Amino acid sequence: MALYRFRVTFEDYDDVSRDIDIKSNQTFLDLHQAIHQATGYNPEYSSSFYISNDQWMKGEEITYLPNQKRIDRGVSLMEKIKLSSFIDDPHQKFYYTFNFERPFDFHVELMKIILEDTPGTTYPAVVRSVGDPPKQFGNVFNPAVAAAASEEDFDFLNEMGYNPEDADEFSEVSEAVDEPEEEKKDEEDEDDFGFGDDEFEDDDKSGDDY
Repeated sequence: MALYRFRVTFEDYDDVSRDIDIKSNQTFLDLHQAIHQATGYNPEYSSSFYISNDQWMKGEEITYLPNQKRIDRGVSLMEKIKLSSFIDDPHQKFYYTFNFERPFDFHVELMKIILEDTPGTTYPAVVRSVGDPPKQFGNVFNPAVAAAASEEDFDFLNEMGYNPEDADEFSEVSEAVDEPEEEKKDEEDEDDFGFGDDEFEDDDKSGDDY
């Protein structure tokens, strides 16, 4: 039995990927479940594969746990469609959306076709794993956590390691530094009234003239 080797990559986390070998007569549901066996996600959420081109444009849809609109449109079901039915290209691509309510999007690309399976191996089988996937619901905003964070008071003095004794030492240093400035100001005031040292010297000299 021929095998398909697909590389599955997160659209928004392209450093995380899984290579999966799967038999050509297995279904899209088998691939869906294999992807989440590899990521550790719960697969029981409404999801769809889309036949895609090289630009990852969505084409025909193959779905799992469809809503009423998809049922009314007659969208094909994963459990009823074999992979071989939609492999028209040696590098066939599928755009895959998992969990429409809180979606993760994936690129699924056929890497190669293996003519014979390995005896004793259960398929689908993950043959290569790169990177850790994000948490299944890690991309969802949690208002309770945000509200708790906003209610916390930020104690600036405690956060900065404030010590009252340090404040006393600082004030003493400030007073010591300020004193020379006051003395300097007094000297400037004396100069303004004409009582500088130079003028006293001039008076002494003028007395000698008499």
